[in-house]
Amino acid sequence: MSGVWVFKNGVLRLVENPGADSAEGARRKVLVHIPSNEVITSYAVLERKLSLIGWERYYDDPDLLQFHKRSTVHLISLPKDFNKFKSMHMYDIVVKNRNLFEVRDA
Repeated sequence: MSGVWVFKNGVLRLVENPGADSAEGARRKVLVHIPSNEVITSYAVLERKLSLIGWERYYDDPDLLQFHKRSTVHLISLPKDFNKFKSMHMYDIVVKNRNLFEVRDA
């Protein structure tokens, strides 16, 4: 995990490869479901995997895809457009589901 930590509007986030959108050294990341070794290629696939382990979809914010697990205080918030699904979103899922997902280089 490399990049620059940016604090903006009260939120701390990791910006990977700041200033370099498609630099040659930049590697694309993928989210992998460990038990099936399946790369998550769409939100439909991700939603199926999350629902099997107790995550429920929230429909409160029309600009976000949100999932909540009743047994925790965790909330996963993702951009509506899968093309905007970045590694910071992937790592959020990994942290909240430690042994079920991992981020790999594509």
